[in-house]
Amino acid sequence: MVYSNPRIGRIEVVAGVMFSGKSEELIRRVRRAIIARRKVQVFKSHLDDRYSGLFQVASHDGRAVEAVPVDSSAQITRQVDPHADVIAIDEAQFLDADVVPLVTGLASGGVRVILAGTDTDFRGEPFGPMPQLMAVAEQVDKLHAICVVCGDLASRNQRLIEGKPARYDSPTIMVGGTEAYEARCRHCHRVPRKDEDQEVLFSGVGSGG
Repeated sequence: MVYSNPRIGRIEVVAGVMFSGKSEELIRRVRRAIIARRKVQVFKSHLDDRYSGLFQVASHDGRAVEAVPVDSSAQITRQVDPHADVIAIDEAQFLDADVVPLVTGLASGGVRVILAGTDTDFRGEPFGPMPQLMAVAEQVDKLHAICVVCGDLASRNQRLIEGKPARYDSPTIMVGGTEAYEARCRHCHRVPRKDEDQEVLFSGVGSGG
């Protein structure tokens, strides 16, 4: 598909942990583009229906914009308006690897592409296509939240199951909000291995042990 647009395209990635304001920043950029009378399309992963439902990108503070839910990069390709000036994609970590050549092609065709996503999973490891997207982007903004344990900058997503840290071998994808996740710093982040005791590990958070 050829995207005709005289403007110079680029890729912007807003990355970081949960509760760091990624979706809020994407929404802010989308709204500014709309004010500037750019033709904007917004897509999001179909896995995320929190806050405002499936057909909106919503931030934790209640701000929202209309969005098209997709479950693959191919769905975005089929639905992209060839006259779009700006394409925004939220929760990009849930998409397949083909999103990388897709957005690269869009940017080369003159489209401004804005992506937001969590760059590490609950284990603290690279999440989905986010590392590759950050590598090909012209602009990367990595946001931080506040660690709920010690108050330092949070760079990790702490998954909790019944109030305890999820084990390393838990499924990578589990959509949730404050009931299932906390923002934590490197020191307070806990991911028990199979041979570790969750109770002991959990009780040691914030104690320096």
